[in-house]
Amino acid sequence: MNKLEILKSLTDAGVIAVVRADSEERAIKIVDQLVLGGIRDIELTFTVPHADHVIEKLTNKYMNKDVLIGAGTVLDAITARLAILSGAKYIVSPYFDIEIAKLSNLYQIPYIAGAMTIIEMKSALEYGVDIIKLFPGSETSPDMVKAIKGPLPQVNIMPTGGVNLDNMHKWFEAGVVAVGVGGDLLEPSDNDDWEGLTKNAHEYMERYMSIKNNL
Repeated sequence: MNKLEILKSLTDAGVIAVVRADSEERAIKIVDQLVLGGIRDIELTFTVPHADHVIEKLTNKYMNKDVLIGAGTVLDAITARLAILSGAKYIVSPYFDIEIAKLSNLYQIPYIAGAMTIIEMKSALEYGVDIIKLFPGSETSPDMVKAIKGPLPQVNIMPTGGVNLDNMHKWFEAGVVAVGVGGDLLEPSDNDDWEGLTKNAHEYMERYMSIKNNL
């Protein structure tokens, strides 16, 4: 897939699952259940042990199944390159980093960079960041998205943190292109409730499709 195709997949999917786990095996199990529930875009964070190996395994596993595996919690360009070489289709970081932006542009990989202020977003856009990760979303609101889009109507925003089934529609109504969901989506896995995790994923995708059809 080229960069434009990846970006289209991200925005079409709408819900990006942010996966954290304390082992390789658990991370893969979580992703498998999410995919079973209809989630198609996965942000596998580098807080997962041996995250590069997990990304490689998942990329190979879902290569021909319309599932995108990206790398999250990428803190520097070295980690970004490791993720890309392992098969990550996009890079996500909690803040904007110039060197990650340069590397992502070099490899023509979408870079989703965290930002909270207009000046941070301006800097990110100048270096070709494709989507702004509004983070932490729990400390902001859909009203902030509307305010940002006044002076920066061209910016693509993806809130992460604080997004749930009850408030997801407010974010999309405010103009975001996607949402990143972690804790609320993955909560059943905390108790090894794998059926519950799959059900949760299905509910998120159903809710998103309903929101999309009504926008």
